[in-house]
Amino acid sequence: MLITKPVNEFLDELASNSPAPGGGSVAALSGAIGAALISMVGRLTIGKKKYADVQATMEDVVKKSEELRGKFSKLLDEDTAAFNEVMAALSLPKSSEEEQRKRSATIQEATKKATLVPLNVMQLCEQALHLAKTTAEKGNKNSVSDAGVAVLMLQSACAGAALNVRINLGSLEDQAFVRETSVSFKKILGNVEMLSRATLEQVEKSLG
Repeated sequence: MLITKPVNEFLDELASNSPAPGGGSVAALSGAIGAALISMVGRLTIGKKKYADVQATMEDVVKKSEELRGKFSKLLDEDTAAFNEVMAALSLPKSSEEEQRKRSATIQEATKKATLVPLNVMQLCEQALHLAKTTAEKGNKNSVSDAGVAVLMLQSACAGAALNVRINLGSLEDQAFVRETSVSFKKILGNVEMLSRATLEQVEKSLG
């Protein structure tokens, strides 16, 4: 599993001439890092007398951000697995018309799966950004810059995942699926931009 590899080993594999892991896994990892930073800010707030009135809120934030971190981590490996399925489908025999039909259908199905993984990353980014906003507004002010970095990581994760969604949609024949997915990812991008901007403005305000 990629998520259990030492950082240097993961980076070496990423830098190799193998197409996977690639940008999709990096987007998921960025999301996991963003979620981890949210958890850190939450934990640095919990137990502090100055923030006693928001302790329950921060405990809930940490619980949710840790759940999201686990989901992002899982998607890091799922993205690579989905890409490998597409590659396996592309290598299917195509000597006869029947083989060509089977190969084409398998490629389409694998590509749909490879589209849904980064779309899921985008959805998780939107959820995590709500938590980041809470930590920036109510969390330990000494860690507000970390809340800002969490936003930037999640923003990058969402944008990267969106690129993967788009490149896969371009090769799909199911136009209903393409339309539905396009509507979803555009809506998520808009919400992520709005949340990111509002939270970063809060961070700037706190930094003075």
